[in-house]
Amino acid sequence: MFKQRFREYLLSTIGAVLTAVGLVSFLIPHNIACGGASGIAIVLSSFTNVPIGILLYIINGILFLVSLLVVGKEFGIRSIYSTFLLNFLIDFFDRIMPIPTYTGGDLFLTVFFGVAISAVGMAITFSQNSSTGGTDILARIFNKYFSTPMGVSLLLIDLMVGLAAGVTFNPTIGMYSIVGVIFNGLTIDYILKMIDNHITLTIISDKEKEIVDFITNKLQRGASFIKGEGVYTATEKNLVYVALKRKEMGEIVRQLRTIDPKAFIIAHEASHVIGEGFKNITKIF
Repeated sequence: MFKQRFREYLLSTIGAVLTAVGLVSFLIPHNIACGGASGIAIVLSSFTNVPIGILLYIINGILFLVSLLVVGKEFGIRSIYSTFLLNFLIDFFDRIMPIPTYTGGDLFLTVFFGVAISAVGMAITFSQNSSTGGTDILARIFNKYFSTPMGVSLLLIDLMVGLAAGVTFNPTIGMYSIVGVIFNGLTIDYILKMIDNHITLTIISDKEKEIVDFITNKLQRGASFIKGEGVYTATEKNLVYVALKRKEMGEIVRQLRTIDPKAFIIAHEASHVIGEGFKNITKIF
């Protein structure tokens, strides 16, 4: 339990560091507001001399307070930790111990590398059932009161932040900010699928007991029998159904070459696998 918790906090910390580097080294110096609390802080910083790191503390503090009053206690300790660690790191890298920033002037490279680095960081954080706060909270409020899907709400809010950057600074900054919002969402989604990549297999074979024995004893996975009947043979069969991490599929295929080379396998992508051995049902959504 301790090792699992330590791993979750360690990966959340690594994610926060990468996100902060992407923002401070690339996006913030060029006013690229790719949504989130950081995007709101970038826009507001043009109207005040308050450092962006301090603005982030204020914005996220207000958003968390609103969340408690309006939505309820839906954000766990790890989300609060990740959010305010990210705030601290942005302020630390920006004012206290400045890190190198990209000064080449090419906004395409700024957006590409800034979003790529920060998106990898956010994806790592999200993969630990954590959150970086910010506009996630506003999206939850929209979801609760207007039944708007979380993904749609988050995209609309972040696009509004990008538009605000265009009005505040100039249209070019606004357009690059909107491109950054879209690229950020696609990158996070792709990385999360790579990190949390599962499949389900349906295996048709006359040696189903040997196959299940390998799955349960060697792979330490559960499996189920599904009753079926061959159309041409009119014989009843037990189909083996199992959920796996993608990397485990190779082990099953190699073993099936020995057990039953004539086995028929159907593989399906699984966006979520919830239950023992995978995600804990009490720690998602």
